[in-house]
Amino acid sequence: MTEEKSTNNLLELNLRRDEHVELRAGNLGVRLAKNDEERDAARALRYRIFYEEMGAIPSEQAVRTKRDFDDFDQYADYLLVLDYDQSTVMDQVVGTYRLLPQEKADLAGKFYSAGEYDLTALQEYPGRLLEVGRSCIDANYRGRVAMQLLWEGIALYIFIHRIDILFGCASLSGTNLADHAESLTYLYHAHLAPPALRVTAVPERRVEMVHTDPHKLNHRHALVKLPPLIKGYLRLGGYVGDGAVIDEQFNTTDVAIIVKTELFADKYYRHYERRLRDALEIT
Repeated sequence: MTEEKSTNNLLELNLRRDEHVELRAGNLGVRLAKNDEERDAARALRYRIFYEEMGAIPSEQAVRTKRDFDDFDQYADYLLVLDYDQSTVMDQVVGTYRLLPQEKADLAGKFYSAGEYDLTALQEYPGRLLEVGRSCIDANYRGRVAMQLLWEGIALYIFIHRIDILFGCASLSGTNLADHAESLTYLYHAHLAPPALRVTAVPERRVEMVHTDPHKLNHRHALVKLPPLIKGYLRLGGYVGDGAVIDEQFNTTDVAIIVKTELFADKYYRHYERRLRDALEIT
């Protein structure tokens, strides 16, 4: 066995032993939450952004606790971006993603997305599934670094847990379909998932995605208008499901996103191999 291959095997073994390995970029780091205090800080951040900033409609419990929480949170992993220049955990958590792999969705009884989409195609597809959602970043950190760290953290999670398909509900802000006519039409005609991966909006919540003449659509303009998160998924080769869903509570129009992770994880692993070695103190 060559020295390089031996080192790579050791790196992989240590990653699978320590899923809380952290990647750093200056004062910011990304890793999974380690305790209830960090998870609580993530829920508080979600409340501030979703309800106080973006106009979601909170439940009485959410108003009382100032936390965004649902039945899936007790099972999920929390990916965090932390600012170590801040003195308290509540202030340190400046970005988060909720991660729900198949085995934890089984404990919850279903995936969150099942409330909006029929997931039969994904559940019949060979490979391990990971649902992502509840993504947000504090307004003061919405530059390239924090978002890049979240992507790196997801890619590392994919590698450690051998995830084959990443999916979830991604949102366009607001519920007026006229505002999203160009975006939805573009997503349907340019990025619709192949049949083997194509989830469909549940009939009682489905709204059609084609609202303009696709042959007259300016694809470049439509792509520019999309939220950064959706554009990020598309750059990874992501697809969308068939049909959109209006989420009145969160004041959004949702689309299903599906990403095959093979290229995502492989490119990440090669690019960040040195940083992973440093994080795991492997020489």
